[in-house]
Amino acid sequence: MGAATTCRHVAQTSIFALFALFALFALVALTVSGPLHAQAPESTYPSRQIRVIVPFPPGGPTDLYARVISQKLQDAWGQPVVVENRVGGTGQVGTAMVLQAPADGYTLLFTSNSAHVISPLLRNPRPFDAVRDFAPVTNAVKYPMYLLINPALPAKTVQEFIALAKARPGQLNYSSVGIGSGGHLACEMFNIAAGTNIVHVPYKGAAPAQAATIAGEAQMFCDSVGNSQAMVAAGKMRGLAVFADKRSAPVPEVPTMGETGLQGLAAYIWLGMLAPAGTPSAIVAKLNAEVVKALAQTDVRERAQKGGNEIVANTPEQFAREMREEQEMWSKVIREKSIKAE
Repeated sequence: MGAATTCRHVAQTSIFALFALFALFALVALTVSGPLHAQAPESTYPSRQIRVIVPFPPGGPTDLYARVISQKLQDAWGQPVVVENRVGGTGQVGTAMVLQAPADGYTLLFTSNSAHVISPLLRNPRPFDAVRDFAPVTNAVKYPMYLLINPALPAKTVQEFIALAKARPGQLNYSSVGIGSGGHLACEMFNIAAGTNIVHVPYKGAAPAQAATIAGEAQMFCDSVGNSQAMVAAGKMRGLAVFADKRSAPVPEVPTMGETGLQGLAAYIWLGMLAPAGTPSAIVAKLNAEVVKALAQTDVRERAQKGGNEIVANTPEQFAREMREEQEMWSKVIREKSIKAE
């Protein structure tokens, strides 16, 4: 009996020791794997397809740059990066999709300031805040607005055009691609600074707005160098100045507004990438680094220069600061001119 009891005791002790060993292994595994598991979403990003939402139709500059950058990301990471055009509400439909998406870096927004900064300022209440409700990644490219007039007008300079407009208050028109567009606000900025009363006539898109100025239905148009310089070269419009801090490389002969005597008139359209608010900073940093690298490539820089665009490629912090400054600038124009969304 004593021997049997001893054997049972030894067996029980061995089983307990085995359980204790298993428990120790499990504890060690949890201790080691826990932090690794917590780091996995950022450290393994991206591990699947990324969607880049563009809130404009295919074929425009926002869509084209989104596709160029997305292809570069796909080549770098070996994961599909798919551009989706979600159109409507002056960019609000596509923007709302990203606003409501999980903050995991797999749904991104590639947009312009006309949709992301200006459009919400025209609405009450604002549908979103351009900075607070998103995680800025980088401002990719920007281009200045270009002041253009009908070539039949007897004005060869900005000051001559201002004198003409003041002599005919309320009789000259300017065209735009629509209420609240970058061109609309840039032209109103010009009205304020110059003390003129040139009347806004909105059109549905850049092509009809440009055609109206060429035909003389409108006498002024604020557009991009890339879209309108060919018409200037053909003698169908006259380029007077760029709303910029420095001259634009594709039109070095065209002065800045400051050089014509109107100081502080810098109005740019930018195209940039953002993620939903709350996206981990490590993912935002990884996106920023890769997009900046893509924008530095020769083919992208050549494309930008040809279109009259300037590569920006700044940090998330710089991009956020620029948007806040821009909100303040455009808000003043919107208030002074009582501009509201269509």
